[in-house]
Amino acid sequence: MDPSQAPVENYANPNTCLFHVLFKGAALAFYILSALFFNSFVIIFVVTVLLAALDFWVVKNVSGRILVGLRWWNEINDLGESVWKFESLDQESLARMNKKDSWLFWWTLYLAAAAWLILGVFSLIRFQADYLLVVGVCLSLNVANIIGFTKCKKDAKKQFQQFASQTIASRFQSTVQSAFTLV
Repeated sequence: MDPSQAPVENYANPNTCLFHVLFKGAALAFYILSALFFNSFVIIFVVTVLLAALDFWVVKNVSGRILVGLRWWNEINDLGESVWKFESLDQESLARMNKKDSWLFWWTLYLAAAAWLILGVFSLIRFQADYLLVVGVCLSLNVANIIGFTKCKKDAKKQFQQFASQTIASRFQSTVQSAFTLV
């Protein structure tokens, strides 16, 4: 190894990364290969949607927290309105997150959605409305995670900016107050 080269960063959470990719790949692979082994649409629908739901749960509740330090959920308030809730690590902890883990998280999230979209186009071209339903369910689960984590990431940045602004303002105010008390 050349001493001038920076060491290659490894995955900090290889098991989490494995399961993050495994359920996405399993749902896509089963959907694509199922026509070779099964003649029943019901089996294909149930197993593919089950794998996509497992992927949704793993991404939302496990890999999102561990790989990128973000968590989101949606609640219905007393007025019956949908309210998004976000949690994230503090900025210092987010800055220390493994870049390779984060890269894998975001790329697989978007690539899986793109794959489902392409499969949806193929179902449209082949006039297979029933298989379009399977793709629609899987795509909507994937897109829900994309929207949730993207909003969560933006919210974390906004909170950090507000905290920084408040800290600077309070420091400035205390400096000005101490200057006037000396006079």
